[in-house]
Amino acid sequence: MTRNTRALSYCSVALISAVFSSFVTWQGSKLVAQDVAQTPPAGGNGQLLTQPLPDLPGREVRITLLDRAPGNSSPPHQHPGHHTFGYVIQGTYQFGVNNQPARILKAGDVFYEPPGAIHSVSRNASASEPLKIIVFMVADQRNPSTVNQ
Repeated sequence: MTRNTRALSYCSVALISAVFSSFVTWQGSKLVAQDVAQTPPAGGNGQLLTQPLPDLPGREVRITLLDRAPGNSSPPHQHPGHHTFGYVIQGTYQFGVNNQPARILKAGDVFYEPPGAIHSVSRNASASEPLKIIVFMVADQRNPSTVNQ
């Protein structure tokens, strides 16, 4: 990868992150407010947007609302070829990548998983409160969003 291509790639991710944060700021109250909250499909995942990025061939944005019950967790997994960003809307989230010590994130916190990382810990840290997360991916169109390890 040339220096200019790498710089363009980083700029693209930064721009998409800025758009994502604007979207979350604008829509965040709608997703949390009881009277206007969208009910995710069975399984607790709701695909909010899939948008191809014509200026980045082979890439698309995927935005998903994850709704997790108290104590719920997922097995170690990977988001193959995807830059994955997350924003905790509600609750506490235990998050770990590549078997590093897990962190506890609360509402308003963000996280990032680089392509190829193993999401080793993904759990609602509360035994009594639900968890809501917005996940934003700059995804490789050829790959599924998640592959369990």
